[in-house]
Amino acid sequence: MKISDVKELLDAEVLCGEENLGHDVFSACGCDMMSDVLAFAKDQAVLLTGLVNPQVVRTAEMMDMVCIVFVRSKRPSEAILKLAEASGIVVMATRVRMYEACGRLYINGLRGDKLKEHV
Repeated sequence: MKISDVKELLDAEVLCGEENLGHDVFSACGCDMMSDVLAFAKDQAVLLTGLVNPQVVRTAEMMDMVCIVFVRSKRPSEAILKLAEASGIVVMATRVRMYEACGRLYINGLRGDKLKEHV
């Protein structure tokens, strides 16, 4: 799936990194606890979260994620956007709640890494 597909499926607004919408993504992680992302998310590409602070971008960087989607109409500050842009991370915002956002991506083929092992 392309990041542009994620944008369309979630009716999301691109806040930075629009030039990278053509990149492929293969999995996703929906989480508001960055410690859980660090502990359990491996080789993820898209991070869906309602947490709006710089740690989200730093965590995404550490996990080699290429896209962050802020759910529930959350909006990151300009400082957070600059941090993401410097790392080449696409940032989007959607009004959709996390449960529905994850469901939309899942039924359209974007799976979590652990689920692939069992399918």
